[in-house]
Amino acid sequence: MNPLCGFSPARIGAMIIRYAYLLRRSWPRMLELIYWPTVQMLLWGLISQFFLQHSTWVAQAAGVLLAAVMLWDVLFRAHLGVSLAFFEEMYARNMGHLFVSPLRVSEHIAALLGISILRTLIGLSAAAGLAYLLYDYSLLELGLPLIAFFSQLMIMGWAIGLGVMSLVLRYGLGAESLAWVLVFALAPISAVYYPVSIFPEWLQPVSLAIPASHVFEGMRTVMFDHVFDWNAFRNAALLNVVWLGAAISLYYYAFYQARQRGSLLNAGD
Repeated sequence: MNPLCGFSPARIGAMIIRYAYLLRRSWPRMLELIYWPTVQMLLWGLISQFFLQHSTWVAQAAGVLLAAVMLWDVLFRAHLGVSLAFFEEMYARNMGHLFVSPLRVSEHIAALLGISILRTLIGLSAAAGLAYLLYDYSLLELGLPLIAFFSQLMIMGWAIGLGVMSLVLRYGLGAESLAWVLVFALAPISAVYYPVSIFPEWLQPVSLAIPASHVFEGMRTVMFDHVFDWNAFRNAALLNVVWLGAAISLYYYAFYQARQRGSLLNAGD
């Protein structure tokens, strides 16, 4: 049978219009289209600019970049560990059933944070092992400061994950793409691969309001000066208290709003 037999451009056009309407009614999907090329341009543009202005830094760049990539992945995995477990419940339309039981919102949050730790440790262990085998680089060279940095990036990842969950409860699974968008949108201004000082003066306060910026500044201080930057750690910890507190409050609000609307049993786009 000829696969082109009865091929209808009209039906194709109708399906394209259908998908366009879905795209138009979902601002998270529209944001995602713009987001990826913009973030890539900003991130690599800033990295290139930093290398051009600090040529002496290039000789030590390999170890710093590997450490930055793996520590950034801690934040990313912590965030996904929370949000993906939540999405699985939403896909299964199981949220309403969970809360028919005596399960409390606080207990649900604690469970999500717990599975996030497990997922992050599994993912980071594999990446760290490959970095040692392929590049002869051990993240453990950071020593005890690694645990301090690790904990602060985990907490920031949890805050982002809870924020995404709140948006999904409010806007439905059409906002799921924000799980990928939000965390990477912060990457260019989180000083992952370059110091905060490379930003324009008006952007530096924005960067310094992000806990990860202080973590990565502190990491570079340990690697270059072999000194633990207590100020950077303190600033990251204080900001994380604010970030996580705000995220938990937002999730409680979104959850109770969803329960009042009855959308816990009818999760969808």
